[in-house]
Amino acid sequence: MISREFAGTLIMDFFVAFGVIIGGSIIGGMGALLIGKPPLSTIHDLAASLKIWALVAAIGGTFDAITSLERGLLSGTHADIFKTLAMICAALGGANTGTLLIQWITQEQITP
Repeated sequence: MISREFAGTLIMDFFVAFGVIIGGSIIGGMGALLIGKPPLSTIHDLAASLKIWALVAAIGGTFDAITSLERGLLSGTHADIFKTLAMICAALGGANTGTLLIQWITQEQITP
């Protein structure tokens, strides 16, 4: 059973990653408009390149996640491993949702 606090953490991770993708892409598109580059293609490119940074921002830095995984593996506390993996999955879901929304807005396909 997931505690109410942990469910809140998962929701926050999702929306932080979502916000990094949406906000970073749109603000970057404004900057592209100011310097004379095409804003929609810049927004599209930024959405694809910001995914890893959205993940890092959502889980609070990679050091905490790695420490938690290490503690789970070496100390035998599997709950830490599952919680960290759930947080990473929630953040990946938020980043992917933001990227899909940007793809829908710009009407371009994002290729890996």
